[in-house]
Amino acid sequence: MSDVAGKAEVLRVAIVDDHPMFRMGVVRGLEDEAGLEIVGEGASAADAVSLFRTHRPDINLLDLSMPGGGHAAIRAIRQIDPNALIVVLTASASDADVRDALSAGASGYVLKGVEVEELHQVLRCVASGKTCIPESLVLRLPGRPPVNGLATGAGHSDVAAIPALTPREEQILLLVSEGHSNKEVGRLLALQEKSIKHVMTRILRKLRVRNRTEAAMVLRDWQQRAKL
Repeated sequence: MSDVAGKAEVLRVAIVDDHPMFRMGVVRGLEDEAGLEIVGEGASAADAVSLFRTHRPDINLLDLSMPGGGHAAIRAIRQIDPNALIVVLTASASDADVRDALSAGASGYVLKGVEVEELHQVLRCVASGKTCIPESLVLRLPGRPPVNGLATGAGHSDVAAIPALTPREEQILLLVSEGHSNKEVGRLLALQEKSIKHVMTRILRKLRVRNRTEAAMVLRDWQQRAKL
């Protein structure tokens, strides 16, 4: 593996996912990004290990749900080289999957559907020696793992406390987390629907999450921690 930490050089990436069409889309997207080279593709844990032995990529981009299992692939690669860099690209936002992937040796964790530019940021972040996962996932993990960097739409930053919401923002987020639409929240609070929409946009930006579901998860975690 080349020493890529802190260098803006070409990153050699191996991609392993058992869904050919999805994998093809990721490959095409990353190939269009400057400074990335795809050195191999695979569809199983065995492929991931073989690709690593053959190509020694700078970054191994793996799915969790594939023949042989992503967690097993991470452990096997790290047994070959304890310094191997692995980023998980998966559909699972499960706390257990995130925690287990990090424990197995992954340095990054990204949900499928992420923009190519953000995925590129994560790869660069991991190559620089940091552990990089979306802040919305970090905030949900009990005890919060020792993460050096976060991949967010605004770039990378150290782990920080959840930004404080105003009482009104917290009230609106609580109603949204209970399943109310913007229109229903507006009726309950005697506010216009477009006002609720503007407030929700501000809440998502403050919490650095992408949608209402992730915001509700952060609120739930917040409430659980307050009870401790």
